[in-house]
Amino acid sequence: MRLAERCGLPGLVTQKVKLSGTTNGAGASADVNVSSIVAGMAAGADSIDDLHILRDGAMLTLFQGVRAPSTLGTFLRSFTHGHALQLQAVHRRFLGQLAAHTPLLPGAGEKAFIDVDSTHKRVYGRAKQGAEYGRFKGIRTLHPCSPRSAPRIPGR
Repeated sequence: MRLAERCGLPGLVTQKVKLSGTTNGAGASADVNVSSIVAGMAAGADSIDDLHILRDGAMLTLFQGVRAPSTLGTFLRSFTHGHALQLQAVHRRFLGQLAAHTPLLPGAGEKAFIDVDSTHKRVYGRAKQGAEYGRFKGIRTLHPCSPRSAPRIPGR
């Protein structure tokens, strides 16, 4: 959560997410609500009910302004499609900030193979380099851009 704060998550939420006109005050303190949800997810929560983890043990010592799961559920249920797009804008900017603050892509300057095609060609025999059992159960296939195969130009 310190990394999220360093990357400006609360400020981005305040700037981009506008939940005015929602009922039950669900739009109040969107930055605290989103931060509570992110903290819960970091602690292992995968549903609204699991967000109670933020109130267990010494978590209240670590986090200030933790919201109850019911409050966070009310907050999330107040979202319209437009609000989800606002949160998506936060996500895009936040991901850029995370990339600037952490080495998310070590070796990004090295050569990489990019798969732009989902072609899998069936192969026979065990000696074919790079062939493996993949998404087709019981059938050995070779993907043209497999890192274990010789470099190939997809589509040729």
